[in-house]
Amino acid sequence: MPEPAVLHLHASDGQVVVTWGRSVLYRYDADDTGMRNLAIVALTDAGRGVGEVAAVFGLTATYVSILRGRARTDGSAGLVRRRGRPPKLSDRQLRQAREWSAAGWTQQAIANRLGVARSVISELLARLGPASVAEVLPEPDDGGAAPAAAEPVEAVAGSSRIDTGTLRCRYAGAMLLHAYLDRVGAEAIFATVTGGPARRYDDLAVLCTATLGFAWGIDTVEGIKHLRRADAGATLGLTTVPELKTLRTRLAALADGTDPLELQRAFAAGMLAIDPAGDPVYFVDDHFVPYAGARPVGKGWNTKRRHAQPGRDDTLLVDARGRAVVFGTGEPSGLSMSLPGVLTQLRTVIGPDAPVLLGFDRGGAYPVTFTACRDAGADWVTYRRGPLAQTTATPVLWSTLRDGTPITMLLADETVHVNGYGPARQLTLYEHDTPILQVLTSEARASGVDLVCWLRARWRIENMFKYAAAHNGIDALACYGMDITPDTRMVTNPARITARKKVAAAEADLAAAERALPQLLNSGQTPQQLNAALPGAHARIRHAHTALADAHAALKPIPAKIPALELDPDAKRARPQLARRGLQMVLRLLAFNAEAWLAEHLNAYLADSDEYRAITRNLLHQDGQIDYTNNGITVTLDRPDSPRIARALHLLTQELNATPARMPGDRRPITYHVTPA
Repeated sequence: MPEPAVLHLHASDGQVVVTWGRSVLYRYDADDTGMRNLAIVALTDAGRGVGEVAAVFGLTATYVSILRGRARTDGSAGLVRRRGRPPKLSDRQLRQAREWSAAGWTQQAIANRLGVARSVISELLARLGPASVAEVLPEPDDGGAAPAAAEPVEAVAGSSRIDTGTLRCRYAGAMLLHAYLDRVGAEAIFATVTGGPARRYDDLAVLCTATLGFAWGIDTVEGIKHLRRADAGATLGLTTVPELKTLRTRLAALADGTDPLELQRAFAAGMLAIDPAGDPVYFVDDHFVPYAGARPVGKGWNTKRRHAQPGRDDTLLVDARGRAVVFGTGEPSGLSMSLPGVLTQLRTVIGPDAPVLLGFDRGGAYPVTFTACRDAGADWVTYRRGPLAQTTATPVLWSTLRDGTPITMLLADETVHVNGYGPARQLTLYEHDTPILQVLTSEARASGVDLVCWLRARWRIENMFKYAAAHNGIDALACYGMDITPDTRMVTNPARITARKKVAAAEADLAAAERALPQLLNSGQTPQQLNAALPGAHARIRHAHTALADAHAALKPIPAKIPALELDPDAKRARPQLARRGLQMVLRLLAFNAEAWLAEHLNAYLADSDEYRAITRNLLHQDGQIDYTNNGITVTLDRPDSPRIARALHLLTQELNATPARMPGDRRPITYHVTPA
């Protein structure tokens, strides 16, 4: 049977020979790159796999695909290295220069816009001339943002920044977010994030595009393709936002050299500096995100489905108003394990001596968690685990005022001892003279009713999880990269499970033997019959005791946990690569906090505690007009149909105009207006 033909490459004496079986396909000089590229494209067109051809020629499959693309678009000319000095302008730039000249632009203005010398434009127009009228007819409008009037001014080569012009924008409402971004110092913080070289979009443009995209409600970066790029760009001072491939690649490059936790701490410090929460109360909790892939990811407890499944844990800490402050991400471990790291971050943000009252639910109510809070200089408040403890204090009626509403509670206040921690304050809440819940805390100075009210306000962090996941995509995976390593975890020992089952069976046999004895005595048998049966019953009890003792002795030396590699030498553990998701998490939380800040300021005039967040979220998609001039940026929002929303929006714009904001990357002040009725 003949051997299958195999593709080979032989290099000798400056010559390269490509063979297929016994047939010679190509022969060329070793330094003839053009001939090599032609051979590669021809072989792939003949049916050879891209990976196979790449391996034979010592190239990557990606580069081979690039060569195939060049051949499709440019023919053989795209595969041969160009001779001589490269042109100063691309074909697209040449066409633009001719069109601008036909539209009346001066040669100097065109040169400034393209970043070349005026002599280059002069020579170009002398050789080719301006574009004809037919060539510069406008393309059909696709409904995107288009400049109604624009004049060329000096710009950086390859820049996508808008200089001057009037643009109609369907996302003009998002310009309101720049008031928050400017106040927290987003431009300076983003300046610490650096990636690779950029041609058209700088790092600031990429980061701001992602931030506003998450504010608009795209769950993943892929959602950027559903936006109108020109309209979205108008809200960022860009002619258009990056397309999906560019945005994904640039975000990945930025994330690989960035510490997302440090970035989040910087934004949190800026937020608390411009708008403190008012109360030193913070809430912390774990947020489990399930993983549905095939990699051996660690398991955690999914509280929504009430069972364990693969996933990851995000530990988030919010302030008293439900705004994200710091976060941590890792394998599922429980709040008692992840809390110390988050507390350390909080202390970095607010300082080592700032007062802290940390609230969390029963999932963190363990002595190790209480100790971690004490070591960080933070007070804590949580619900008591397990059944209600016996109360020794007399209930007392407590009163307070919360948001203008008087609140009265019947509480028993006492000090209890927590094993593994020490003394703690216990508050027992009564309703209809019956205790219904108990609260443990280390805070000894605050009133009991205030502590219970603050703990009940834990719904703020639950709302943060709910709405940030629904509208800002904090549950998105963002990166499929995994580090596969040997599984070094300690896992449940199946031998101990088997031994415990034997102990349980022995205990059941002993109980049955002991029950059989009184049953025998009360069976109504004659003394002779009882005397004959009793020795056997006692013997069964003795045998059951012996079997139980043997089962306990066998169980005692068996460890409860053993390394996973002892059970399976090939056990693997997949750990997600979190750098890229971490950067996106920072941008998502920035978008969430910006929306929360804007919503609170809007609600000061709207006075609608039920719908103000949804109304604000909808206003980010409000149509309008954006005017870019040399001295400023004017945003004119279309008037909302609802009179009360229009009034609140008008008052909000007046408030923002009192302290003009600036767009990241653009020092021109922003002025907001609402179209008159």
